[in-house]
Amino acid sequence: MLYKFKSKAASDLIMTAPVGDRLLRVMGREAAPQGIFEVVDMPTLMAALEAAILTEEVAQRAAEQLAEAEGRSPPRRAEVGLRQRAWPLVEMMKRSHAADQPIVWGV
Repeated sequence: MLYKFKSKAASDLIMTAPVGDRLLRVMGREAAPQGIFEVVDMPTLMAALEAAILTEEVAQRAAEQLAEAEGRSPPRRAEVGLRQRAWPLVEMMKRSHAADQPIVWGV
């Protein structure tokens, strides 16, 4: 399955199901084939994404520092982190929020 997020304020955004599911869960939403982000909810949703990104990055830095302190090789970073995965959706939300337009998918 693919997610196709649509807004009148931005170009369509297509994500694979695993990425879309993860981002929805981070924002406290259930993975669903259809949905809507209301304009009023966008600041909270963006804040949830930013908090998850920060948590992931802090955990990575802590793991690297621990490995260095123990003389081990640092753990591998994810090839594509949450920041890169979430960025297109965050940008879409910023534009949609500024234009007072909801974001929908599966419709």
